[in-house]
Amino acid sequence: MSSELGIRVFHNTSENHCDFDSSLIITLVPPYILVISVLGIIFNVYVLMVFCLHKKACNVAEIYLSNLAGADLVLVCCLPFWAEYARKRYDWPFSESLCKVSSAVIYMNAFCSIYFLVLVSIDRYVALVHPLSHERIRRPFYAKLGCLFVWGLGLVFALPIFIYRKLEFNSQSNLTGCELDFNEHQYVAYEVITIIFSFIIPIIIISFCTVRIFQSLSNRLMEGLNTKKMEQKATTLILAVLLAFLICWVPFHVTKILDVLRYTRILKCNITRTIVQQVSVYFAFFNSVLNPILYVIAGKNFRRRAKELSKQWNNKTTETFSLMSTRMTTLRLTKSQAAL
Repeated sequence: MSSELGIRVFHNTSENHCDFDSSLIITLVPPYILVISVLGIIFNVYVLMVFCLHKKACNVAEIYLSNLAGADLVLVCCLPFWAEYARKRYDWPFSESLCKVSSAVIYMNAFCSIYFLVLVSIDRYVALVHPLSHERIRRPFYAKLGCLFVWGLGLVFALPIFIYRKLEFNSQSNLTGCELDFNEHQYVAYEVITIIFSFIIPIIIISFCTVRIFQSLSNRLMEGLNTKKMEQKATTLILAVLLAFLICWVPFHVTKILDVLRYTRILKCNITRTIVQQVSVYFAFFNSVLNPILYVIAGKNFRRRAKELSKQWNNKTTETFSLMSTRMTTLRLTKSQAAL
Protein backbone atom coordinates (compact mmCIF):
# COMPACT_ATOMS: atom_id res chain seq x y z
CA MET A 1 0.00 0.00 0.00
CA SER A 2 1.29 3.43 -0.92
CA SER A 3 2.21 5.85 1.83
CA GLU A 4 1.81 8.95 -0.29
CA LEU A 5 -0.37 11.34 1.67
CA GLY A 6 -0.62 13.84 -1.14
CA ILE A 7 -1.78 11.22 -3.62
CA ARG A 8 -4.24 9.85 -1.11
CA VAL A 9 -5.70 13.29 -0.57
CA PHE A 10 -5.99 14.23 -4.19
CA HIS A 11 -6.17 11.06 -6.25
CA ASN A 12 -6.11 7.32 -6.22
CA THR A 13 -3.16 5.04 -5.87
CA SER A 14 -2.90 2.02 -8.09
CA GLU A 15 -0.55 -0.78 -8.96
CA ASN A 16 1.22 1.55 -11.35
CA HIS A 17 3.22 3.43 -8.73
CA CYS A 18 6.82 3.80 -7.63
CA ASP A 19 7.68 2.10 -4.34
CA PHE A 20 10.22 3.87 -2.14
CA ASP A 21 11.22 3.99 1.50
CA SER A 22 8.60 6.23 3.07
CA SER A 23 9.76 5.94 6.68
CA LEU A 24 11.21 9.47 6.69
CA ILE A 25 7.99 10.91 5.25
CA ILE A 26 5.90 9.05 7.83
CA THR A 27 8.13 10.46 10.58
CA LEU A 28 8.17 14.08 9.39
CA VAL A 29 4.71 14.54 7.86
CA PRO A 30 2.45 14.33 10.98
CA PRO A 31 4.22 17.03 13.04
CA TYR A 32 4.66 19.21 9.95
CA ILE A 33 0.94 19.02 9.09
CA LEU A 34 -0.07 19.69 12.70
CA VAL A 35 2.13 22.80 12.79
CA ILE A 36 0.65 23.98 9.49
CA SER A 37 -2.85 23.33 10.85
CA VAL A 38 -2.36 25.22 14.13
CA LEU A 39 -0.65 28.21 12.51
CA GLY A 40 -3.14 28.23 9.62
CA ILE A 41 -6.14 28.23 11.97
CA ILE A 42 -4.73 31.02 14.19
CA PHE A 43 -3.59 33.24 11.33
CA ASN A 44 -6.66 32.84 9.11
CA VAL A 45 -9.09 33.33 12.02
CA TYR A 46 -7.24 36.56 12.78
CA VAL A 47 -7.53 37.68 9.14
CA LEU A 48 -11.26 36.93 9.07
CA MET A 49 -11.77 38.83 12.33
CA VAL A 50 -10.01 41.89 10.92
CA PHE A 51 -12.01 41.81 7.69
CA CYS A 52 -15.41 40.86 9.14
CA LEU A 53 -15.53 42.59 12.56
CA HIS A 54 -14.20 45.97 11.44
CA LYS A 55 -16.92 48.62 11.41
CA LYS A 56 -15.99 49.65 7.87
CA ALA A 57 -17.37 47.43 5.07
CA CYS A 58 -14.89 45.48 2.93
CA ASN A 59 -14.07 46.69 -0.56
CA VAL A 60 -14.04 44.34 -3.56
CA ALA A 61 -10.44 43.13 -3.12
CA GLU A 62 -10.97 42.56 0.60
CA ILE A 63 -14.10 40.50 -0.06
CA TYR A 64 -12.05 38.19 -2.28
CA LEU A 65 -9.20 38.01 0.23
CA SER A 66 -11.55 37.25 3.13
CA ASN A 67 -13.07 34.39 1.14
CA LEU A 68 -9.55 33.17 0.35
CA ALA A 69 -8.80 33.22 4.09
CA GLY A 70 -12.01 31.28 4.68
CA ALA A 71 -10.99 28.64 2.14
CA ASP A 72 -7.53 28.37 3.71
CA LEU A 73 -9.07 28.06 7.18
CA VAL A 74 -11.39 25.21 6.23
CA LEU A 75 -8.55 23.43 4.42
CA VAL A 76 -6.15 23.51 7.39
CA CYS A 77 -8.97 22.37 9.74
CA CYS A 78 -9.17 19.10 7.77
CA LEU A 79 -5.43 18.43 7.67
CA PRO A 80 -5.08 17.00 11.24
CA PHE A 81 -7.13 13.94 10.19
CA TRP A 82 -4.55 13.22 7.49
CA ALA A 83 -1.71 13.85 9.93
CA GLU A 84 -3.16 11.11 12.14
CA TYR A 85 -3.61 8.93 9.05
CA ALA A 86 0.10 9.34 8.23
CA ARG A 87 1.09 8.78 11.88
CA LYS A 88 -0.70 5.41 11.83
CA ARG A 89 1.22 4.48 8.68
CA TYR A 90 -1.83 5.09 6.49
CA ASP A 91 -4.30 3.01 8.45
CA TRP A 92 -7.44 5.21 8.48
CA PRO A 93 -8.65 5.41 12.12
CA PHE A 94 -11.86 7.34 11.47
CA SER A 95 -15.22 6.66 9.83
CA GLU A 96 -15.82 6.39 6.09
CA SER A 97 -17.96 9.53 6.23
CA LEU A 98 -15.01 11.51 7.61
CA CYS A 99 -12.80 9.97 4.93
CA LYS A 100 -15.17 11.28 2.26
CA VAL A 101 -15.88 14.69 3.78
CA SER A 102 -12.33 15.64 4.80
CA SER A 103 -10.77 14.74 1.45
CA ALA A 104 -13.59 16.44 -0.52
CA VAL A 105 -13.29 19.60 1.61
CA ILE A 106 -9.52 19.74 1.10
CA TYR A 107 -9.96 19.39 -2.64
CA MET A 108 -12.83 21.89 -2.77
CA ASN A 109 -10.99 24.59 -0.85
CA ALA A 110 -7.75 24.10 -2.78
CA PHE A 111 -9.82 24.57 -5.96
CA CYS A 112 -11.67 27.62 -4.59
CA SER A 113 -8.45 29.29 -3.44
CA ILE A 114 -7.03 29.61 -6.94
CA TYR A 115 -10.31 30.98 -8.32
CA PHE A 116 -10.51 33.60 -5.58
CA LEU A 117 -7.04 34.64 -6.76
CA VAL A 118 -8.38 34.70 -10.33
CA LEU A 119 -11.14 37.08 -9.19
CA VAL A 120 -8.57 39.18 -7.34
CA SER A 121 -6.39 39.34 -10.47
CA ILE A 122 -9.33 40.38 -12.64
CA ASP A 123 -10.29 43.06 -10.10
CA ARG A 124 -6.76 44.52 -10.08
CA TYR A 125 -6.68 44.35 -13.89
CA VAL A 126 -9.98 46.24 -14.16
CA ALA A 127 -8.97 48.78 -11.51
CA LEU A 128 -5.63 49.66 -13.12
CA VAL A 129 -6.06 48.96 -16.83
CA HIS A 130 -9.74 49.97 -17.29
CA PRO A 131 -10.44 52.22 -14.29
CA LEU A 132 -13.25 54.24 -15.88
CA SER A 133 -15.06 52.03 -18.37
CA HIS A 134 -15.44 49.10 -15.95
CA GLU A 135 -16.03 50.95 -12.66
CA ARG A 136 -19.64 49.79 -12.50
CA ILE A 137 -18.77 46.10 -12.23
CA ARG A 138 -16.32 46.69 -9.36
CA ARG A 139 -19.02 46.68 -6.72
CA PRO A 140 -19.22 44.61 -3.52
CA PHE A 141 -22.53 43.06 -4.64
CA TYR A 142 -20.97 41.60 -7.80
CA ALA A 143 -17.90 40.51 -5.81
CA LYS A 144 -20.13 38.54 -3.41
CA LEU A 145 -21.95 36.94 -6.35
CA GLY A 146 -18.58 35.95 -7.83
CA CYS A 147 -17.54 34.36 -4.53
CA LEU A 148 -20.80 32.39 -4.33
CA PHE A 149 -20.20 31.14 -7.88
CA VAL A 150 -16.66 30.01 -6.98
CA TRP A 151 -17.88 28.15 -3.87
CA GLY A 152 -20.55 26.44 -5.95
CA LEU A 153 -18.04 25.50 -8.65
CA GLY A 154 -15.67 24.11 -6.04
CA LEU A 155 -18.48 22.01 -4.58
CA VAL A 156 -19.29 20.56 -8.04
CA PHE A 157 -15.66 19.62 -8.69
CA ALA A 158 -15.36 18.03 -5.23
CA LEU A 159 -18.44 15.82 -5.66
CA PRO A 160 -16.54 12.97 -7.43
CA ILE A 161 -14.08 12.93 -4.51
CA PHE A 162 -16.97 12.62 -2.06
CA ILE A 163 -18.80 9.97 -4.09
CA TYR A 164 -15.88 7.71 -5.00
CA ARG A 165 -13.76 8.03 -1.86
CA LYS A 166 -14.18 5.01 0.41
CA LEU A 167 -12.40 2.79 2.89
CA GLU A 168 -10.57 -0.21 1.47
CA PHE A 169 -9.04 -2.94 3.61
CA ASN A 170 -5.77 -4.44 2.38
CA SER A 171 -5.44 -7.98 3.72
CA GLN A 172 -1.71 -8.15 2.89
CA SER A 173 -0.73 -5.09 4.91
CA ASN A 174 -3.67 -5.35 7.34
CA LEU A 175 -4.32 -1.63 6.83
CA THR A 176 -7.52 0.23 5.97
CA GLY A 177 -6.90 2.96 3.41
CA CYS A 178 -9.01 5.99 2.54
CA GLU A 179 -8.89 5.53 -1.24
CA LEU A 180 -10.53 6.78 -4.42
CA ASP A 181 -12.34 3.95 -6.17
CA PHE A 182 -11.23 4.98 -9.67
CA ASN A 183 -9.96 2.68 -12.36
CA GLU A 184 -6.99 3.86 -14.37
CA HIS A 185 -9.03 5.44 -17.19
CA GLN A 186 -11.31 7.29 -14.75
CA TYR A 187 -8.31 8.54 -12.83
CA VAL A 188 -6.54 9.88 -15.93
CA ALA A 189 -9.74 11.54 -17.24
CA TYR A 190 -10.48 13.14 -13.87
CA GLU A 191 -6.92 14.38 -13.39
CA VAL A 192 -6.75 15.86 -16.91
CA ILE A 193 -9.99 17.78 -16.30
CA THR A 194 -8.70 18.90 -12.90
CA ILE A 195 -5.37 20.09 -14.31
CA ILE A 196 -7.11 22.07 -17.03
CA PHE A 197 -9.65 23.79 -14.77
CA SER A 198 -7.61 24.16 -11.58
CA PHE A 199 -4.24 25.01 -13.10
CA ILE A 200 -3.97 25.78 -16.83
CA ILE A 201 -7.01 28.07 -17.21
CA PRO A 202 -6.41 29.99 -13.94
CA ILE A 203 -2.69 30.40 -14.66
CA ILE A 204 -3.46 31.81 -18.11
CA ILE A 205 -5.93 34.34 -16.67
CA ILE A 206 -3.66 35.31 -13.76
CA SER A 207 -0.61 35.64 -16.04
CA PHE A 208 -2.50 37.83 -18.52
CA CYS A 209 -3.86 40.10 -15.77
CA THR A 210 -0.50 40.35 -14.00
CA VAL A 211 1.39 41.25 -17.21
CA ARG A 212 -1.18 43.92 -18.08
CA ILE A 213 -1.03 45.30 -14.53
CA PHE A 214 2.76 45.65 -14.72
CA GLN A 215 2.47 47.26 -18.16
CA SER A 216 -0.10 49.73 -16.88
CA LEU A 217 1.98 50.67 -13.84
CA SER A 218 5.10 51.01 -15.99
CA ASN A 219 3.31 53.24 -18.52
CA ARG A 220 1.99 55.50 -15.78
CA LEU A 221 5.44 55.89 -14.28
CA MET A 222 6.92 56.73 -17.70
CA GLU A 223 4.16 59.25 -18.36
CA GLY A 224 4.60 60.84 -14.96
CA LEU A 225 1.12 59.85 -13.81
CA ASN A 226 0.43 58.84 -10.23
CA THR A 227 -1.72 55.87 -9.42
CA LYS A 228 -4.01 56.32 -6.45
CA LYS A 229 -2.21 55.31 -3.27
CA MET A 230 -5.06 53.00 -2.28
CA GLU A 231 -4.79 51.15 -5.59
CA GLN A 232 -1.01 50.91 -5.30
CA LYS A 233 -1.23 49.44 -1.80
CA ALA A 234 -3.89 46.92 -2.80
CA THR A 235 -1.97 45.94 -5.93
CA THR A 236 1.26 45.36 -3.98
CA LEU A 237 -0.54 42.99 -1.61
CA ILE A 238 -2.32 41.15 -4.43
CA LEU A 239 0.87 40.63 -6.40
CA ALA A 240 2.62 39.30 -3.28
CA VAL A 241 -0.21 36.81 -2.66
CA LEU A 242 -0.19 35.74 -6.33
CA LEU A 243 3.57 35.20 -6.25
CA ALA A 244 3.31 33.13 -3.08
CA PHE A 245 0.56 31.03 -4.64
CA LEU A 246 2.62 30.37 -7.77
CA ILE A 247 5.69 29.40 -5.74
CA CYS A 248 3.71 27.03 -3.50
CA TRP A 249 1.28 25.45 -5.97
CA VAL A 250 2.97 25.37 -9.39
CA PRO A 251 5.41 22.57 -8.39
CA PHE A 252 2.46 20.50 -7.15
CA HIS A 253 0.50 20.87 -10.38
CA VAL A 254 3.58 20.23 -12.53
CA THR A 255 4.25 16.96 -10.69
CA LYS A 256 0.58 16.03 -11.12
CA ILE A 257 0.97 16.49 -14.88
CA LEU A 258 4.06 14.28 -14.83
CA ASP A 259 2.16 11.72 -12.76
CA VAL A 260 -0.65 11.59 -15.33
CA LEU A 261 1.95 11.05 -18.06
CA ARG A 262 3.33 8.18 -15.98
CA TYR A 263 -0.08 6.57 -15.64
CA THR A 264 -0.56 6.81 -19.41
CA ARG A 265 2.91 5.20 -19.72
CA ILE A 266 4.35 8.13 -21.63
CA LEU A 267 6.89 8.51 -18.82
CA LYS A 268 8.51 5.74 -16.83
CA CYS A 269 8.49 5.42 -13.07
CA ASN A 270 11.09 7.65 -11.41
CA ILE A 271 11.78 7.59 -7.69
CA THR A 272 13.13 11.15 -7.67
CA ARG A 273 9.97 12.47 -9.29
CA THR A 274 7.84 10.57 -6.77
CA ILE A 275 9.72 12.10 -3.84
CA VAL A 276 9.48 15.58 -5.39
CA GLN A 277 5.74 15.03 -5.74
CA GLN A 278 5.48 14.29 -2.01
CA VAL A 279 7.45 17.41 -1.07
CA SER A 280 5.43 19.59 -3.45
CA VAL A 281 2.15 18.52 -1.81
CA TYR A 282 3.30 19.46 1.68
CA PHE A 283 4.85 22.70 0.40
CA ALA A 284 1.53 23.61 -1.26
CA PHE A 285 -0.26 23.33 2.10
CA PHE A 286 2.13 25.94 3.51
CA ASN A 287 0.46 28.52 1.27
CA SER A 288 -2.51 28.58 3.67
CA VAL A 289 -0.16 29.84 6.41
CA LEU A 290 1.82 32.16 4.16
CA ASN A 291 -1.15 34.23 2.90
CA PRO A 292 -2.06 35.76 6.30
CA ILE A 293 1.61 36.62 6.90
CA LEU A 294 1.67 38.47 3.58
CA TYR A 295 -1.43 40.44 4.54
CA VAL A 296 0.48 41.81 7.53
CA ILE A 297 3.79 42.37 5.72
CA ALA A 298 2.57 43.79 2.38
CA GLY A 299 -0.96 44.92 3.23
CA LYS A 300 -0.85 48.47 4.56
CA ASN A 301 -4.63 48.71 4.43
CA PHE A 302 -4.90 45.43 6.35
CA ARG A 303 -2.53 46.71 9.05
CA ARG A 304 -4.56 49.90 9.30
CA ARG A 305 -7.75 47.86 9.68
CA ALA A 306 -6.11 45.68 12.33
CA LYS A 307 -4.98 48.73 14.35
CA GLU A 308 -8.42 50.35 14.11
CA LEU A 309 -10.09 47.11 15.19
CA SER A 310 -7.66 46.80 18.11
CA LYS A 311 -8.50 50.36 19.21
CA GLN A 312 -12.18 49.61 18.78
CA TRP A 313 -11.88 46.56 21.08
CA ASN A 314 -9.75 48.47 23.60
CA ASN A 315 -12.35 51.22 23.76
CA LYS A 316 -15.13 48.68 24.26
CA THR A 317 -13.09 46.89 26.94
CA THR A 318 -12.40 50.18 28.72
CA GLU A 319 -16.07 51.13 28.56
CA THR A 320 -17.07 47.71 29.89
CA PHE A 321 -14.65 47.88 32.82
CA SER A 322 -15.70 51.45 33.53
CA LEU A 323 -19.36 50.46 33.53
CA MET A 324 -18.67 47.47 35.79
CA SER A 325 -16.65 49.67 38.16
CA THR A 326 -19.46 52.24 38.30
CA ARG A 327 -22.05 49.54 39.02
CA MET A 328 -19.89 48.00 41.74
CA THR A 329 -19.35 51.42 43.34
CA THR A 330 -23.08 52.12 43.22
CA LEU A 331 -23.81 48.71 44.74
CA ARG A 332 -21.36 49.35 47.60
CA LEU A 333 -22.89 52.75 48.33
CA THR A 334 -26.35 51.21 48.32
CA LYS A 335 -25.25 48.53 50.79
CA SER A 336 -23.55 51.15 53.01
CA GLN A 337 -26.68 53.27 53.05
CA ALA A 338 -28.83 50.25 53.85
CA ALA A 339 -26.50 49.33 56.75
CA LEU A 340 -26.83 52.84 58.18
